[in-house]
Amino acid sequence: MKKNSLIFALFLLAFGGLILHLRIHPVFIKNPLVPDEKVFDFTHFFGSLLSSIDLIIVTLLFLSKRTAVYGYLLNGLIVIYGVILMAHFSISDLIGKEITLQILLFKTTLPHICIAWADFFIGNALF
Repeated sequence: MKKNSLIFALFLLAFGGLILHLRIHPVFIKNPLVPDEKVFDFTHFFGSLLSSIDLIIVTLLFLSKRTAVYGYLLNGLIVIYGVILMAHFSISDLIGKEITLQILLFKTTLPHICIAWADFFIGNALF
């Protein structure tokens, strides 16, 4: 029962991360030349791709003991890439601004980074 609960928690965190990412960085955006048309935004595609891999493939890999090691490695790589990309996004947005605790907590990707690490530690517990 404990394993099933951890796999479900891993799935829910990955699902929440994907939905959160799609809300913040939509893959289809309004075309600046034609306002009623939406175009594919390739710059936001990789974050959605990594979130989708985390949601589907990592969860499936953790279902079997034989493939759990690959799920653990893939989960760790996704978290590392995600943390680096999210931190870079926040740092580039904060350049030249005064940073207060309120800005650090509510205007950066720090909460999203915490979600990614929680996903990793649940995978660690499963492994």
